[in-house]
Amino acid sequence: MFRYLTKKQWVLIGLFIILIIAGYYILPVSIPLILALVTALFLNPSIRWMQFRFRMNRKMAVTIVFLLFLIFLGLLGTFAVTRAVAQIVQLADHAPEYINQMNQVLLNWQNNMDSFTRNMPREFVDKVANELTNAFDRTTTAISQQLQLSNIASVAAKIPEYLVSFLVYLIALFLFMLELPRLRDKMHAGFTEATSEKVKFMNARLAYVVFGFLKAQFLVSIIIFIVTLAGLLWIAPEVALIMSLIIWMIDFIPIIGSIVILGPWSVYMLIIGDISMGGKLGILAITLLAIRRTVEPKVMGRHIGLSPLATLIAMYLGLQLIGLVGFILGPLVVIAFNSAKEAGIIKWNFKL
Repeated sequence: MFRYLTKKQWVLIGLFIILIIAGYYILPVSIPLILALVTALFLNPSIRWMQFRFRMNRKMAVTIVFLLFLIFLGLLGTFAVTRAVAQIVQLADHAPEYINQMNQVLLNWQNNMDSFTRNMPREFVDKVANELTNAFDRTTTAISQQLQLSNIASVAAKIPEYLVSFLVYLIALFLFMLELPRLRDKMHAGFTEATSEKVKFMNARLAYVVFGFLKAQFLVSIIIFIVTLAGLLWIAPEVALIMSLIIWMIDFIPIIGSIVILGPWSVYMLIIGDISMGGKLGILAITLLAIRRTVEPKVMGRHIGLSPLATLIAMYLGLQLIGLVGFILGPLVVIAFNSAKEAGIIKWNFKL
C-alpha cells in the first residue's frame, strides 16, 4: 500500500502529522487567536460589500465594521452579564433552601422506609439507611461548597485573565481583518501556478463547507436557545436566562446534550414533590432532544455535505483528544481532507 505513495505525498503526510502534534500543544493556548481569525473570515464579506458599495478603501471599511461589531458585543455582553450575575447570586442565596428541601425529603423517606421494612433484618435495613444517608450528605455538602459565594468569588478572580484574552482577541481580530488579503496573496506566492489553482479551489470549497458547518451549528443552537428560554420563562422565570445559557453551552457537547441539565433538575423537582414543575422540565428536555435529533442531521447534511455519522465521529474524537476546541475542529479536519482530495492535492486512489 505504501509503495504507491510518491515523495510529495510522503512530505504532505509528514507535514500533516507535524501540524497535528503542534496543534495538540499550541491550540489550547491559541483560542483567542483562532476565534479572531474565524470572526475575521465571517466579517470579511461585509467588509468587501462596504468597499464595493461605498467606494472606500479597506482600512476605512474594516474600521467601520469593527466598530459596529464592538457595539453589538457591548450591548449583548452588558445585558447577558448583568442578568447572569444577578441570577447566579440568587441561585447561591437559595442553595440552603434547596438543601433543606432535600433533607426533608430524606426524612420522609426514612419514615416511609420504617413502615415498609418492619419484617426485614434490622442489620440490613440499618446498613442501607446509613449508605443512603452518607451518599446524600456527600452530595449536599459538595453542592453547598460549589454554590458558596467564596467559590463564586474565586471564579470572579479570574476575570482579569479573561479580560486579557478578550483584549488579545479584539486586537488580533482588527489586524486579521486588515491583513487577510495580504496573507492570502503571500500564501499563494509560495506555490506554483498549478498548485495555486488547486489551493484556491480547496480554499473556496473549504470556506463554503466551513461556513456551512458554522452556520448550521449556529442555526441549531439558536433554535435550542430560543425554545429553552421560552420554556424556562414559563417554568422557572427567576433563573430562565442563566439556565438557558448553561443548557445552550452544554448542548454543543455531542451525545450528552441538554438532558444532562434538565434531566437531574426534573428528577429533583419530582423528588421534593413539585410534580408540575418536574413534569414540565421533563417535557422540555424531551422536546429539546427531539429538536436536536430531528433538525441537526438535516441542517448539517444540507450545509456541509457530511453524513450525520461522520460528523458525530469527528466531533467525538476531537472532543476526546483536545477538548471543546476539538469538538469544532474534528469535522473541520475531515472537511479539509475531503476538500484536499477534491482539489487533487491529496491523491487517495490505492486499493488493498
